[in-house]
Amino acid sequence: MVKQPKAARPLTHSQVWAALDRLAERAGLSPSGLAKRSGLDPTTFNRSKRITGDGRERWPSTESVSKALAATNSSMETFVQLLGDGGRGGGQSVPLIGFAQAGAGGYFDDSGFPSGKGWDEVALPATNDEHAYALEIEGDSMKPAFREGDIIVVSPGTPIRRGDRVVVRTTGGEVMVKELRRRTAKVLELASLNPAHPDRTLEADEVEWIARIVWASQ
Repeated sequence: MVKQPKAARPLTHSQVWAALDRLAERAGLSPSGLAKRSGLDPTTFNRSKRITGDGRERWPSTESVSKALAATNSSMETFVQLLGDGGRGGGQSVPLIGFAQAGAGGYFDDSGFPSGKGWDEVALPATNDEHAYALEIEGDSMKPAFREGDIIVVSPGTPIRRGDRVVVRTTGGEVMVKELRRRTAKVLELASLNPAHPDRTLEADEVEWIARIVWASQ
């Protein structure tokens, strides 16, 4: 008896969107960063665009996939590999927002852990902190260390040492990326990453939270 070949399983929406996420990851970008580099609307690959208004799953357009491949110098063969999860390492999905949003209310709890709605998601290298999250750099205030579109992974649970790059949020809602120069029970001394911007010294009661940067796309 001749054994019939198994029918190919149909491609799913989640497989295609996951492959685009992995394509962005390989390029060190968020989904919105990939869309911008591809000359598309920045929200094209966001999770909010993957479901229609009436709750049905939506496919990315062939044109948008083609532009994403061109923008990352990737072939269709590479994309097919990503569909099968062949191009992904041991990463994890972490919450993502733009750096400017981090200063707004409603995105963090009192401990500096991500909370509330409005977060996107991005696949990045794994961390040992279940509360880790990602911020997408906006503007040029952190050059040359970080450029617009770079992704930094922040780990609230990782111990901080002198010389570490950190994200600090003040009780007034200001969020900044600096290098930790000195920390005592009374003050926090921070060095600017950009020579054009001043160093900062904060009183302890001015600091809402501080967390270490553990990874950055470069």
